Amino acid sequence: MSLDQPVLEGPTVTLRSLSLTDAGALAAAAAESRQHYIYTRVPAGIEDAESYIAAALRDRDEGRRMPFVTVWHGRVVGSTSYLDLQQWRWPAGSSLQRTDRPDAVEIGATWLSDSAQRTRCNTEAKYLMLGHAFDMWEVHRVTLKTDERNVRSRQAIERLGARLEGVRRADMPAQDGSVRSSAYYSIVRAEWPTIRAKLEASLARKPW
Repeated sequence: MSLDQPVLEGPTVTLRSLSLTDAGALAAAAAESRQHYIYTRVPAGIEDAESYIAAALRDRDEGRRMPFVTVWHGRVVGSTSYLDLQQWRWPAGSSLQRTDRPDAVEIGATWLSDSAQRTRCNTEAKYLMLGHAFDMWEVHRVTLKTDERNVRSRQAIERLGARLEGVRRADMPAQDGSVRSSAYYSIVRAEWPTIRAKLEASLARKPW
């Protein structure tokens, strides 16, 4: 499966391909305040931002990730990604078999600068990413997951309308060096029209 990474644009948010030239701006965004990054990998300083971006681009080149830089009102404020782009193997002859787009995808590796939190930025970015996944790729499922202990992240995911599937114990290394259990959420295609309308109503109430 070979996919071109899209540029996703909304009224106040643009999601474009992450580049090594974004290191300085990402480092500045992350430095505004780090109080809510306990459970999230967020670069600290320009050198770390360069390493962070290089790792994301390696994952992109190996087909595991589409990393975006999040631009809000013309200013770099963070990053997000499509992850785990799955192409399913359907029974022979199935009309659902595809070769040009994923069947399911995850949205993750998301973080925002302190000044972009508690604004419409995350809602608009998720609206753009969910819209592309369901309306353009026509995926069957979008997954979102976070550290089980990350209450802020879980609340944000639940506000989108995603459904909790459960907690996978001992899922991966945690950012704090412990073994992380992850809360897994999903949105399936049949739920997207209702969730899209809900997000559009939310964005209409948050012009900024």
